[in-house]
Amino acid sequence: MIKIGTSGFSFPDWRGVIYPKTLQPKDILLYYQEDLGFDCVEINATYYTLLSDKSFVGMEKKTNPGFEFVVKGYKGFTHDPFDTRLAEKKPNMEKALEDMEKFNYSVQPLKEKNKLGAILLQFPVFFYPTDENKEYITICKDKFQNIPLIIEFRNHDWAKTEIFDFLKQNNLGFCIVDEPKLPRLMPFINEVTSDTGYFRLHGRNPNWFNVSIQERYDYLYSDKELKSFIPEIEKMTKKTKKTYAMFNNCHAGSAARNALSLKKLLNIKSVKRTLF
Repeated sequence: MIKIGTSGFSFPDWRGVIYPKTLQPKDILLYYQEDLGFDCVEINATYYTLLSDKSFVGMEKKTNPGFEFVVKGYKGFTHDPFDTRLAEKKPNMEKALEDMEKFNYSVQPLKEKNKLGAILLQFPVFFYPTDENKEYITICKDKFQNIPLIIEFRNHDWAKTEIFDFLKQNNLGFCIVDEPKLPRLMPFINEVTSDTGYFRLHGRNPNWFNVSIQERYDYLYSDKELKSFIPEIEKMTKKTKKTYAMFNNCHAGSAARNALSLKKLLNIKSVKRTLF
C-alpha cells in the first residue's frame, strides 16, 4: 500500500493556487481529501505546540474511513532537551516525558478511529548518535506503544549500518529523506527498518542555509526528478506493509502539485478537480 500526501494542508499561499480563494478554513481538510483526492496528511503544527485531543476529534470527523494522519512529535521532547543554546531554559527530562504523555493523550482520538498512521519524531542536527541518545529513542518507543514510530535524523552521523540495525531491532521506521546535497544534511539512503516505509521530500533548494525557513522549502520537483523516485518507492514497498511519501516543499503549493503528479505517475487515483 502506498499513500501519498503533503506535510500540512492549510497554508495562506495555497489559496488561489491549490484551493479556491473563497474556501472557508473549516472546509480545507475536506477539500484536500474530497476534491484533490488525498488519503493521508502529515500534521506539522504539533511540532510547535501541543494540540488538544478535541483538535484531533475535529480533524477526524472531517475525514472518511481509510484516511490517515501522521503526526509530528512536539519539539518539547524532540528538540529542546538537546539544544545547548537554550542554556538554563532547556527543559529537563522530566518535563520532556510529561510532554510525551500529553502528546500521546491528544492523538488518541485518531488511534481509536484507526486513522493514526504513525508518529514522526524528527531529531535536530545537534542530536548525535550516542548511546544515551539511542536509549532516549527507545524511551520514546515505550511511551508510544502500539503506534508506528518514524525517526527522522537531521545529523548525517546517524547514517550508518549500526544505526539501521538498531532501528530494525526496535521496529522503528527510518525516515528516508530527499533534500539538497549539502554538507551536514542527511543523504538519500533507501533503508527500510520496519514494516512502515516513510519517504519525506523536502525539495532541493541549494540556498537551504541562506534563506528563511519558509523559503528553504521553495522548490518544485520536475517530472524527471519525480520519475527517478518511482523505482525507489517500489523497492520500499517490497519490504513494507505500508509506505508513505510526504512532500514537505510546501511553499506556494509545490508540495500538493508534486504529490498529485507522483500519484499520477504511480497510477494512483487522485484528482477529482483541476487545480487553480
